[in-house]
Amino acid sequence: MKKVERINIIMRYINNRAHFTLSEIMREFHISRSTAIRDIREIEALGMPLVAEVGRDGGYFVMRNSVLPVVRFTDSELKALFIAFMATRNAQLPYLKSRQSLGEKLLGLISENQQEDLFLLNQILLFEGTNPYNPDLLDLSDLPHPMLEQLIQLLLQDRYLCITVEQDRELRTCPIYLLHLYREKSVWLIEGFDLNEETKQVYPVDQLTAVIPYPVKKRLSPKKIMDKLSKQAKAINLVLELGPQAIAQFKKYHPFKTAISYTNPYQTSALLETFVDPAKPDEVSGMMNWLLFLGGDVKVRDMPAEMRQGLQERLRCLQPDIVSCGLYTTCLKEFNILNS
Repeated sequence: MKKVERINIIMRYINNRAHFTLSEIMREFHISRSTAIRDIREIEALGMPLVAEVGRDGGYFVMRNSVLPVVRFTDSELKALFIAFMATRNAQLPYLKSRQSLGEKLLGLISENQQEDLFLLNQILLFEGTNPYNPDLLDLSDLPHPMLEQLIQLLLQDRYLCITVEQDRELRTCPIYLLHLYREKSVWLIEGFDLNEETKQVYPVDQLTAVIPYPVKKRLSPKKIMDKLSKQAKAINLVLELGPQAIAQFKKYHPFKTAISYTNPYQTSALLETFVDPAKPDEVSGMMNWLLFLGGDVKVRDMPAEMRQGLQERLRCLQPDIVSCGLYTTCLKEFNILNS
């Protein structure tokens, strides 16, 4: 561990404790007594108000109600922050209305050498949705839906909301308990428990026209909501075994409600269990597209009949040459979806 990184970590360690000793620092950071003394002296020189206690069990404590020194970033931490900041361009994230001022403040905290590194990274690195000839050309698409920040501000205070959404040119008001706010396929979505219908619903933020807190008197407790949701949980009907190639594809993209559990310590095989509603053609079609995206490194333990039939038909359409040369059965076996 580099010295700058170690001192930063020691400062955080110290600030989170009412009292510490040299022995604790030596043991926690695997350093010698002389190194621990030098690090503490450097931390004191940076402005952290440490007070030494004399005696057999003496140590140090931080004088409270004092101004602490500015935290220093290592070169690796700084590059990680800057690259993560660049990667959010055109991602329609909230609270990013002024990239220029945020960037200027970040640059103002660092040395000239570090600034030169970041300027070079800014010229070299390009991310999805960035115009290589004019990286700032698409900044207007960076702005999220205007209701998104208002929604987040409200849910930080209260998850019981009354939302108004526009569907088919009609306004519909829904009282909900917000379960999750997530982004999938470049679209922000609200997953909420509808307090009137007492079912889980998903609403696109783009359709949101108003949001206000829901009256306290009409609320259902979170425990009762979770109890109702657990009783309504659908039985799992899609079970997939994923190999290393399929796991790599899964990490690139997967629907919000899907998750995998690794079946070996090397994380080269995994199990995916979820529910696909056969009564919703769009959901079945979407899951079929995603299964094809995962590739052939997939074994199907269980699958709805509608989805199995749809995949077989999809492969016939996608692979006319395979069918004509008699390899269609082989293709189906690779995806493990051939009816036994």
